[in-house]
Amino acid sequence: MTDARPDPDALLAQITRAEQAQARGKLRIYFGSSAGVGKTFAMLQAARQLQAEGQQVLAGVVLTHGRSETQALLDGLPQLPLKAIEYRGKSLPEFDLDEALARKPALILVDELAHANVPGSRHPKRWQDVEELLAQGINVYTTLNVQHLESLNDVVGGITGVRVQETLPDTFFDAAAEVVMVDTPADELLARLNAGKIYLGPQAQRAANNFFRKGNLMALRELALRRTADRVEDDVQAWRSNERVAQVWKTEAAILCAVGTTPAAESVVRNAAQLAQQLNVSWQAVYVETPTLQGLPDAQRERILRVLRLAHELGASTAVLSAQALAPALIRHAREHNLSKLVLGRGRPRGWLARWGGRPDLQQQIAAAAPELDLISAALTPTATQRLETGRAGEAAAEAWQGRARRYGLTLAACCLTTLLSWPLQLAFDQSNIVMLFLLTVLGVALKLGRGPAVAASFLSVGLFDFFFVAPQLSFAVSDVQYLLTFAVMLAVGLITGQLTAGLRYQAQVAAEREGRSRALFELTSDLAGALQSEQVLQVAEAALAQEVGGGALLFVLGLDEQLQPSPGQALLPAAEQPDAGTARWALERKQAAGLSTDTLAGSAWFYLPLAAPMRVRGVLALRPRSSRSLMQPELRAQLETSARIIGQALERVHYVEVAQQALVQIESERLRNSLLSALSHDLRTPLAVVYGLAQTLDGLAGMPPAARELAASLLQQSQRISAMVANLLDMARLQSGAVRLNLQWQPVDEVVGSSLQALQGLLQAHRLEVDIPAGLPLLNLDATLMERVLCNLLENAFKYTPPGSRITLVARLAPGALQGQDALRLSVSDDGPGLPVGREEQLFAKFSRGERESSTPGVGLGLAICRAIVQAHGGRIWAESAQPRGAAFVMLLPLGQAPAMPILEEENVDDE
Repeated sequence: MTDARPDPDALLAQITRAEQAQARGKLRIYFGSSAGVGKTFAMLQAARQLQAEGQQVLAGVVLTHGRSETQALLDGLPQLPLKAIEYRGKSLPEFDLDEALARKPALILVDELAHANVPGSRHPKRWQDVEELLAQGINVYTTLNVQHLESLNDVVGGITGVRVQETLPDTFFDAAAEVVMVDTPADELLARLNAGKIYLGPQAQRAANNFFRKGNLMALRELALRRTADRVEDDVQAWRSNERVAQVWKTEAAILCAVGTTPAAESVVRNAAQLAQQLNVSWQAVYVETPTLQGLPDAQRERILRVLRLAHELGASTAVLSAQALAPALIRHAREHNLSKLVLGRGRPRGWLARWGGRPDLQQQIAAAAPELDLISAALTPTATQRLETGRAGEAAAEAWQGRARRYGLTLAACCLTTLLSWPLQLAFDQSNIVMLFLLTVLGVALKLGRGPAVAASFLSVGLFDFFFVAPQLSFAVSDVQYLLTFAVMLAVGLITGQLTAGLRYQAQVAAEREGRSRALFELTSDLAGALQSEQVLQVAEAALAQEVGGGALLFVLGLDEQLQPSPGQALLPAAEQPDAGTARWALERKQAAGLSTDTLAGSAWFYLPLAAPMRVRGVLALRPRSSRSLMQPELRAQLETSARIIGQALERVHYVEVAQQALVQIESERLRNSLLSALSHDLRTPLAVVYGLAQTLDGLAGMPPAARELAASLLQQSQRISAMVANLLDMARLQSGAVRLNLQWQPVDEVVGSSLQALQGLLQAHRLEVDIPAGLPLLNLDATLMERVLCNLLENAFKYTPPGSRITLVARLAPGALQGQDALRLSVSDDGPGLPVGREEQLFAKFSRGERESSTPGVGLGLAICRAIVQAHGGRIWAESAQPRGAAFVMLLPLGQAPAMPILEEENVDDE
């Protein structure tokens, strides 16, 4: 009989979740495969119905996309005005979270859950706005497409060829109170697209040519249906757990495979894997360790662990269950996980003793106790693997016989020793006390040697007591019939106490192992919680895991340079015993275990386990256990994987603490630098203007000696250079303070380039300049003055850092989809000079950074920083790279946008004369 009492910890967690759910709002997600399936329409229909029932409904943000049917449903609902947010010189409408919180309606409609908010909003994502609404007790209805789920981003990208940028964490989707699937077949969806009911105008044509292809729509529909089915399955399991439903519901044909102790267990596992693949369902493989099976020899236990590992490789979830009997344990596991099909190996024909005794076999026990389970008897086909196991089975049988002989020999010795000690005591003690000594022996045997020896000790104790202590002594004859009752009671008490003691011993051992694993995880978590540096994490983790595996433990931590840093403890080991850094790198890159007891470099003495954290893998754990067989135990493997996740989270926490500290130092340094920059630029402008004016006056004086005129010209040139430097300082200060407003106008790129070249007329004579701008390039929405400044800085850099006579090339080309999926114009300025400093391409764009540490080339290192600030303000990006075959290149991408349509002038008819 199974224990139906609820787990106190699970019950407490359920009560806590219920209390938290009462204080939060309820989230309903209308989920679909793509745009146009009717999610917003269904959401508005449900909202209108609730409004008719008297509930307060507010439309926070609902996008109709020009669909008249959807707009008709929205017209009758109170709507929240959108908030205007200034971004890059434009006013963009966005959801007003503060106003929604102030109104606090019973229900609010927030369309497009995965939408990215305009920069400057409180949260970067709309689902974070929804989270704040839910935390304030406001119910939310929203919509979501399957391609916006983070876990399916790569899958959808591989199917459609489009990488979705706006994604939603799966944890937020799974935490929703309700998910309503809105489904439309692919053919009907295409018909709606052609009828203009999804997109209007050119947008509909682009969608039909790219995303809205029938194959894409069918694949996305399958993903949406499967994801919804997984969500419903989780809801069913949660409800069954809360309501304590014991019977298996056949909502999914999930499979449970029972792993036995015979060599045929591999065949059973393979049959279960094939069945699960044919049914396209999940499956689990479990081994039930009873007190009888606990005494199996090491060779046989190792074979069982190999079978479990094979099941894991074939896609099963594996576990080792501890129980008193096989049937109740398998039934309980199947009911807890709602596994409707149980695969068992076909047992050997039963002997005459078992048939005569009438004891049911395992399948009969399960069929009687759980009639809702489908029992599948797997055929035991003799394979080459099983034939190879025959020799191992013989060795295992011999080892098992030796173990049993030892335990029963100790049992006989214990009973004989009790008889020897009790023989001289019979003159001073009554026979009832002698009986107690034999019962004590039975308890000791049961406690130390197990169930079978306890039964043998019970019979031996009765026989020895009768032979040596009951008259006539040294004979099995009984002079008084009352002793027969004594023997029966003694035998019964011995058997019962022996069985109970053996069972309690087994349960205590299982509980101690579980308590030990839990205590180890608790201590590891507690110690890592106080670690503030990576070195402390390494020290705590290595000490705890070395004790766990009874061997060595080392950590490889991922550094800021993306290289694995070995543990300081590795230097203390001999070179031949150190872990392999290449294997650790392999485990890091593929996020898989490697080394000992795995399929990758299984001959290694070390076991490598990646340290997975929420954001990324933070390192690799290298273990050298005392016994290689221990890593095959599912309990220890799960323990190590859990420990690796805890260590990875600790390393990630420490990493972000260090990043935050560095960011704080950089912010303060940047603030001080900007203050100095602004002060210097303003304070130097007036004296520089005076110096420049005096230099111009001196240069224009007549009758000056040639030497004085040369000094005046040099003074004028240097004052001009210093004035340009101060202008750069002032421009940088303005850009960073946000004081510069872009004067965006649609401009042809060739005019901007021409103005820049005109400003640099004096510098062009010493170099060869080639301009390659094809005709027909689209207009750019930019600030012409600032963009001329960018081109002037780039060309001036090329002039300064290349020798006279060098070739400088300015090229403009269209770059479709190059700027985060948007079309852009690519402008590049390249030269054939000495090139860029290796490894410092990105550092050149930092303020006060120059190509050479010490150089006679004038400048303060602000030109490229100003270029990047201006380009980023236009929504583009700029970077440096090495030109081919030599030289340097500075490349920028500028967004094209949608240029306004030009008016078409009709030509007048002119009669030919």
